[in-house]
Amino acid sequence: MPKQDPAKLKKVSVNLPFGIGGAEWEADVTERKAAWALYVELVTRITVESLQSDQGLLREALNSLYKMFEITRQILREAGPDVGISYNSVGGIAIAVLNQGLRPFLSKWHPLLQAWEAQCPPNTSPKEHEKNWSQEPQLRQELRLLSENLDEYVKALAQIVGVKK
Repeated sequence: MPKQDPAKLKKVSVNLPFGIGGAEWEADVTERKAAWALYVELVTRITVESLQSDQGLLREALNSLYKMFEITRQILREAGPDVGISYNSVGGIAIAVLNQGLRPFLSKWHPLLQAWEAQCPPNTSPKEHEKNWSQEPQLRQELRLLSENLDEYVKALAQIVGVKK
């Protein structure tokens, strides 16, 4: 017996992070393809994984988040205007996630971390220097909260494309 093609999903109803709310609409093939591309990018990055206090560099996490702007723009451009024609569309949601979720976070933390990095003494590793920053625990905590919100976005994308967890 052939499996049911999840691409034939008609109506989707998703809950969204960052105060965006929820949305319900009929996702077409173009939207599902764009949702899949966004889903793959997000689940293969640090964006939805917790960065433990002894793991990784905050700079790398911020860079990965920043790259989501370029990647999202590219995916939406390639998908065309139908993918973002309304707020309740994959494109509309993706733009809201960038502008209401990632942009405020990066606008706050990028310059603060950059200013701290500029003070790094010679012969001190970037990881050691980050650990010595008084705001490092707060950034890691806010990064965890952001990751939780992005995980909600990933779940919405998964629902749109029919990914079963």
